[in-house]
Amino acid sequence: MKNLILSAFAVITMAFTTQVYAQKNPMVGGAAMYATKDIVDNAVNSKDHTTLVAAVKAAGLVETLKSKGPFTVFAPTNAAFDKLPAGTVDNLVKPENKATLTTILTYHVVAGKMDSKAIAKAIKAGGGKAELKTVQGGKLWAWMEGKKLVLKDEKGGTSTVTIADVYQKNGVIHVVDTVLMPK
Repeated sequence: MKNLILSAFAVITMAFTTQVYAQKNPMVGGAAMYATKDIVDNAVNSKDHTTLVAAVKAAGLVETLKSKGPFTVFAPTNAAFDKLPAGTVDNLVKPENKATLTTILTYHVVAGKMDSKAIAKAIKAGGGKAELKTVQGGKLWAWMEGKKLVLKDEKGGTSTVTIADVYQKNGVIHVVDTVLMPK
């Protein structure tokens, strides 16, 4: 009887612990994102970011995004890449287009760890709009539309953050619904 009670307690404890733990690790693309893993190790598990992961590999940015950082990554989903003209992604991942691909991907990265609170603070300080400098050297502009965080790229395109504050050991990811494009 004692073993039965201990076993039941262990199962209940595991279920409770798993539930609490899962709440701390948001789901992105059907996979839990762990704050103890780096950006790449989490992204490879998201079924919604297979195109981004392939592009990061093709651009040779894996080691960079596995480094200490911290980085803020605005991570386009597969659906975001699908909005690009037909053949664009296939063309960009070709070895001869590595420089262009690298430019586009690093345009989605801001140095430092800017979670939604830090971005909101920057928006407030900017009088309703924040200017963010990307690792690529370009600029993004951020503002709120109701409860949605919107980003504008240098070509005038906009993207909405669909999942914010996915913490990583080397930064934070914000999932976006459109690929951002530099000049």
